[in-house]
Parts: sequence; C-alpha cells; structure tokens
Amino acid sequence: MQIQENPVLHEPCCSLGASSEAQGADSAKTCSHKYKRLHLFLIKPSKYDDEGYVIRYWKGVLPSNTLSCLNGLSEDVRRRGVLGKDLDWEISLIDDTVQGIPYKKIIKENRLAGTKTVICLAGVQSNQLPRAANIAMKFRKAGIDVMMGGFHVSGVMATLPDLSPELVTLRNAGVSLSAGEAEGGHWEQMLRDAMHDRLKPVYNFLNDIPDISKAPFPRINPKHQKHYALQHFGTLDCGRGCPFGCSFCTVINVQGRKMRFRDVELLIETVREGYRLHQISHYFFTDDNFCRHKNWETILDRLIELKEKEGIPFHFMMQLDTQAHTVPNFVEKAARAGCRQVFIGMESLNQENLKAVKKNQNDIEDFKKLVDSFHEVGIVCHLAYIIGFPLDTQESVKRDIEKLMSFGAGQASFFMMTPLPGAMDYKNALAKGMLLDADLNNYDTFHETHRHPRMKPGEWLAAYEAAWKTFYSTENMKKILARDLKGDNYWGIFSNFMWYKNSIDVEGGHPMISGFFRLKERLERRPGYPIESRGVYFKRRFWDILRCMKGRWKLTLELEEVWLATRHRGPLEQKVISEIARLTQCAKKWRDLRTSELLHLYQKAAAALEKKNIYRLRIPSRFQIWMNKQNLFSLRLTFTREPLQRFWDNVRVSWRRGDVLRINYIRIFFATVEESILFVRFILSIFISGIFLRKH
Repeated sequence: MQIQENPVLHEPCCSLGASSEAQGADSAKTCSHKYKRLHLFLIKPSKYDDEGYVIRYWKGVLPSNTLSCLNGLSEDVRRRGVLGKDLDWEISLIDDTVQGIPYKKIIKENRLAGTKTVICLAGVQSNQLPRAANIAMKFRKAGIDVMMGGFHVSGVMATLPDLSPELVTLRNAGVSLSAGEAEGGHWEQMLRDAMHDRLKPVYNFLNDIPDISKAPFPRINPKHQKHYALQHFGTLDCGRGCPFGCSFCTVINVQGRKMRFRDVELLIETVREGYRLHQISHYFFTDDNFCRHKNWETILDRLIELKEKEGIPFHFMMQLDTQAHTVPNFVEKAARAGCRQVFIGMESLNQENLKAVKKNQNDIEDFKKLVDSFHEVGIVCHLAYIIGFPLDTQESVKRDIEKLMSFGAGQASFFMMTPLPGAMDYKNALAKGMLLDADLNNYDTFHETHRHPRMKPGEWLAAYEAAWKTFYSTENMKKILARDLKGDNYWGIFSNFMWYKNSIDVEGGHPMISGFFRLKERLERRPGYPIESRGVYFKRRFWDILRCMKGRWKLTLELEEVWLATRHRGPLEQKVISEIARLTQCAKKWRDLRTSELLHLYQKAAAALEKKNIYRLRIPSRFQIWMNKQNLFSLRLTFTREPLQRFWDNVRVSWRRGDVLRINYIRIFFATVEESILFVRFILSIFISGIFLRKH
C-alpha cells in the first residue's frame, strides 16, 4: 500500500526527462516551428467531493511531487534549447487542490499571435479522472492542446486490451493520452509534436522503460511552495519499481517489478542544493520500497556525511516493506542519516487475507518486532492498513485495530480495499463480471466500490470510519505520546495528530487529500450537480464554516488534553501526578487537595524513585506547594482538563434548567482565567516547538 499523493511521482507525466546525454542523437537538433513563445501549464487535478464540489484548500500539507518533477523535466528541455534557441518559455505550475485554474486568462492568452499554449494534466489517478476530464474538455473547446498522463491512463493501457470508455471519450475529443514514463526522450518528443501541432492521440511508452540513473531531479518552485503549510518539505524518488507481486498494486504493472535506480551522487547534490537554495530540510523518499534499493547503504552513508560533516539539518521519511528491519545495519544507519518516520504497508493482521492478495512477504508474527526495531532508534512507524479484504468482518476489523494499536506505532492510515485500474484485482474483477461502481470519482480508497462478501452495504464504511476514530482516540494518542520520545519526535507525532484529526473530525476527509480550511467555488461544480443561487450557496457556506469553527475548537481542547497528559515533566512530578490520578478516580483537581496531602505525595514519590536508583530529588517545601496551589499560572501538576470540563457541563445544565441562581459565578470567573492560561500555554508550546517552521 502506498501513500496516495506521492505515487504520482511514477506516473508518465511526472517523471523527469532524461538529460541531454541520454536523449539520443536527434535531441541536439533544434526543431523548426512557427511559434515564438510557449506557455506550458502543468496542472495536478484534484477530485470532487460527494456534493460535487472540487476538493480545494487554503493551504495544502505537502507539495505535489508530480509538479516538481515535471517542472524539472521542462526546465531541462528549455535549457538545452531543442525546441528553438530563441523560443520564449513560461512554465506555470497549478495544483488544483490549493489553486484555482484561471480558464479565461489561459484561453485569452492562447489567442495571442505567435503563442503556443499547452495544458498537461499530470499524475491523474483514477479518482481524479472525472475532474481531469472536465478540465480537459474546457480547454479543448477553446482549441488548446491538452495532454494527460498518470496512473489511470497507464494502468488501463498496461492491463486491459483496449482503452476504457472514459479514455476513448477523451481521445475522441482531441486529448492526447500518455502511458509510461517520460525519460528516454519521451517528454521531449511530446513537446516537439505539440510545437508542430501534431500531437498523437495516444503515446504508449510502457514497453520502452527508460534508464533513470542520470535523469534530472524534481525542481523546486519557491513561489509554488507558498501554497503549502510545510514549505520546508520536498519529495524525491531514489528508485522505481517493486519486486513484490501484490495483486492490489498498480505500481508493478506500470513501472515493472524490476527496480531501477538514480545516481547516488546526483541525489546527494540535489539534497544539498535544495537546502542551500530553498531551505528544504525534510524529504519524503517516495520509492515504494527504499530498503530494496541496491544502493541504500551508500545513500545513507552519504546522507550521514551531509549531516555530520556539512551541518545540513537533513531529515526524511520513506516507504518500506515489513522485512526492512531484518536487513543488516539498515535500521541503525537510517536513524543516523536522519530518518524520522517510516511508512510500512502492514495491510492486514489476517495471514489468509495477505496470501489472497499475494502479499507473502508479510508475516504477522513479526510485526511487533518490526515496530520495536525502529522505535528503539527513535524512528516513528506509520502503518498502512487496508479494510475490506474478503475475510474481513466488522467484528474482525475491530479486533484487528485493537491489536494494531498494541504494537505501539506512532501513526496509522486506513484505506478501503479498492480494485484500482492498473491492478490485477481490477482486471480480475472485470473478467469475473463483478459489479463495480461506475463512478471513478469514488475510487479513492475511502468509498465502497463493490459489494463485500461478508459486510452489508454501509457496514464496510462504518468499520473503516470506526478504525480512524479508535486509533486516533484521545486515550490512544495519550498512550503514543507518553512513550519516552525525543523532543523532535514528540512534536512531529503531535503535528501529525493535528493534521489527521483536523482531516477526520473537522474536514471529514482522508488526511492524505486534506489541507487546512476548505474552499468551495460556487460555479466550479461537477457536471450534473445544480449551480446554487448566491443566497443558497452563501447560507450553506456560512453553516459549513460555523461547523468547522466549532469542530476546530473542540479539536483544540482535545489536543490540549493530550498535551497536558503527555508533556515533558521531571520524574518526581510525573510520579506525583500518577499518585494523584490513582487516588482521585473522579479526576479531582490537584489544587483541591490539602497542602499536607500534596507534601505527603511528593515524599512518597521521592522515596519510590530513590529505591529505583534515581538520583536524590529535591522535594518542594510546604510553603512552595501552597504558593503553587494559589498560582493559577502554575501547571506543574495539571495533567487533565476533566475537572474544568465537568464544571462547564454542570453550568450548562443549570443554565438550560433555568437554575441561574445556583450557578457559582465567582467560580466561573476563575475557571475562565484558568482555561485562558491553559489555552495560551498550549498554543505557545506549539509555536515554540517550531513544528510549522522546521523539520518535523
């Protein structure tokens, strides 16, 4: 299983073009055409939500690797001047998930004499095809050349004998379809054809798998990076392909099972340049299986040198298989090189399910050891789990999620089993005549796209949603953060909780396609859905925004509770808090205890710690304890919001009953002050941690 955004790195229009040395003899020739200017629009399409609106946010989480790759490819072609030494280039990057598409401006510019406008819809996944098709049709009606590539086009052409109906419609409308990777001169060939107004209906490069060892790397666009919350974050692929044969995977049919690799020195230079020019300090290596890279050790050794000798504060996350911890020296070197998180496709805790999809490399008996191996060196495990295997039931999924949490992983992502075009599961489903959802917009791994053999319609979705709620419950988040984590790892996991909980509870979407603050354009709605009047639209948006504001406030209080319970404390205070929690089952406030009781708890905690050979601890005096009790700014022993929440609940009940005279208004004043102090301290802790500014 792989993260949804980043696999587009391997799609036909997201790979970089080969360097001038690898283009072949014809590349050095400058082509002749009638145009003086080329404006190339590289567009990463979004998808539609269940109400027909484009999924778009004010800020995205991670920049699109697709656009960075295509930007680098196009700059390489421009630099070599093979489309004309005097050709004036402009390359515009548009991520549909965070930017509107200026249709009128693009169409108007295309009418200028001597200007060639080309639209490239890049990295189109199956669930993005409906949105991509609508974008393409608007530009085709204006007579603008449109190219489309991605895992949907490549997957269909790799596994099916003919084009699917939606691709036939696009081809007949004049959209040029591309399957395969862009290196080996493929991208340059398409641009040449576009400049001569002779784009082919279909480009099939699937059988011409290129050498990527010397291919250019993704190119950062600083202006484009500003659309994302994590502007210090980049993506790179060190290699492509996967040696395994999972039947639900599209990668092995599009990129092949034979792995190919980039040049190590070029990779290291890209990392070095990214930091020096753009302050990119954190990368996601999007390889489907980094530990199977033949040069993994050389790469990690060189990254260690970057950190230790050149002082580059480099950190990264990567995707691995469940046997990565058995590779000699891999875990230790990954930690030293700056790895903070590993994304591992655990998929299922039922061995028979794994055998059914040919995921034979996964051994459920080894999963706990896998997680522990990485946690011992300070690397957080992010587990991918698929719900909807043939043997799954609502009850079995519930049990499996409880077991999954017992492994102690810092993060998990859940997906619904989806037969994606390009995977053998999809091909087999068609051959068997299985009833599949006709709407590709739902092929996003969080919709029911077919009938499950053991769960009724709706039960499967309920099991999936329950998995998210269970894993990211307040209590489980506390357990995860209560481990002995390094400061950076603590705030790294905490920031992921903020992202994931906002997506799940507030935005109501999958974290991997969510951002911050949802935008909905009134006029940009999926064909077939009515365009609402301004009055109806603004009323809807008002209630949407109000609901989100309430949700974010509730989420803030929940995360504040998690922070209070898990923030770093000294061993003595932690032991005292444990005693208070044990003695006050009803979550009584520590300030309500007598000074003598608190002093006794300190003495008892110190004695217990000294028996464990922990250095002698200084116990505060009775006067110091009394002063802390009176000081509302002192949070030394505050480990939960429950007493405050219970007080506010009682006030609310009294108000609704009309018992306003029985409300303690003085207590309301002090509770408000205490709430304000807690909130300010919590927010300050987040900003002081630097999770939005540095490397988490």
